Amino acid sequence: MSRIDAYKKAGADPQDITTRYAPLVKRIAHHLMSRLPSSVQIEDLMQAGMIGLLEASNNFDAAKGASFETFAGIRIRGAMIDEIRRGDWVPRSVHKNTRMIAQKISEIEQSTGRDARDTEVADALDISVEDYRIMLMESSNGHMLDFDDLGLSEEQFSEGLSHSTTAKNPYEGLQTEDFRNCLATAIGGLPERERLVLALYYDEELNLKEIGEVMGVSESRISQINSQAMIRLQSRLRDWRK
Repeated sequence: MSRIDAYKKAGADPQDITTRYAPLVKRIAHHLMSRLPSSVQIEDLMQAGMIGLLEASNNFDAAKGASFETFAGIRIRGAMIDEIRRGDWVPRSVHKNTRMIAQKISEIEQSTGRDARDTEVADALDISVEDYRIMLMESSNGHMLDFDDLGLSEEQFSEGLSHSTTAKNPYEGLQTEDFRNCLATAIGGLPERERLVLALYYDEELNLKEIGEVMGVSESRISQINSQAMIRLQSRLRDWRK
């Protein structure tokens, strides 16, 4: 769908919508830019986000209980992520390394019955802890956005994160509820530090620098922790995806 078609489909005055919610689009775009390479342009994210905003205005149903800003935020972020994915900027080697890390984490946790430690994963990969953390850094950009590797959308992930502490409507579809329960269990079982980073990033929408200040570590270390959390979730949700 072209941008013009999207504006028509929204059935509302584009200027009114974009003027009122432009700050929301800008905030989400800058939040995503904090974990993207310099090749991604903020203007491209903003443009995609505006289309997501207009589509949200066309599809919003107040009877479902969520506020428009919450609903629009999900659609805006999703549109930006789709735009980034179309660029396919994550090298194949990064995807390969990420899959290797997920596999080793899964093997270690199945054999020990506890969370895999950095040193154990590094040993399993036959590399140093420093090199392992470099691999996490390389994976971090893709895995902060690549929810397909978990078999879900960002909207589902956000719901699962909330579901780990808040009960959902028991009358929702059984398959969806089973998935959310599985995801909530996986998130709830993460090491405390990883769980906190996810909550601060996806629920509180703090950027990496802000989270680092809260936790007293560097921005790069927060990126590594986030990446490891997402890869750990990938390994733990593998059975559900089969």
